[in-house]
Amino acid sequence: MSRIIVIGLFILVAVLLGVVAWFARREESKIPSLGEVAGFVMQYEVGRVPVGRVAVLGFWWWAGWHFFAR
Repeated sequence: MSRIIVIGLFILVAVLLGVVAWFARREESKIPSLGEVAGFVMQYEVGRVPVGRVAVLGFWWWAGWHFFAR
């Protein structure tokens, strides 16, 4: 039962991300696209340390470990 709930939540999140991406691509939308958000995160640095890039790398490592390694 809990597996079905988790799969349903993942589908819901994917649909919501798709809707937000669609709204962001409309003309004169004030919502940033997912690419603009990713670009903003990747630019973030503390001193000379690219914290944003390290965070994105850590996220992909976590996602790969939890979803693709099984």
